[in-house]
Amino acid sequence: MSGWQCIFDNAPQRALEQGETLFRREDRVSRMYLVRKGAVALERPMKDGTSLTLHIAKAGDALAEASLFAETYHCYAVARTPAEVAVASRKDFLIALRNEPSAALSLVETHAREVQAQRARIEILRLRRVSDRLDAWLDLHGEPEKGEWIRVAEQIGVSPPALYRELAMRDRNFA
Repeated sequence: MSGWQCIFDNAPQRALEQGETLFRREDRVSRMYLVRKGAVALERPMKDGTSLTLHIAKAGDALAEASLFAETYHCYAVARTPAEVAVASRKDFLIALRNEPSAALSLVETHAREVQAQRARIEILRLRRVSDRLDAWLDLHGEPEKGEWIRVAEQIGVSPPALYRELAMRDRNFA
């Protein structure tokens, strides 16, 4: 891997079974993680018993890097699929960022792109009509590959049936 992920090149790996918790809310932040395989969700339990999914990290993604300068984690990390994560101590991760400016700059670039994507998603979610949300998403991303429309529904915050109704009204072939 290139960029900031090189910090994890010689890091030990940990395998997670689906549903296994990597860390819990209020655990002390002592490690940084890179998802190598599978998917790991950052979840925050709500008072009503549901969970709010804050992020789903997939292969190549950092996990809970926003906690780098926090004392404790603010959520749970739960494997959504069987997963493998590389593990580095927070101390070693910070030393690597200080000693390898290109890795630090790569991490900043990665986060800048994520901020841009999240800002765009927030603006799309603020739109009231499904048609407006879809138009905004298509303007940013173009038409998805066949079979990926369900992912679009999730990203624009509508149910798949609502999206499919909108697509049918546009007379698009989305099957």
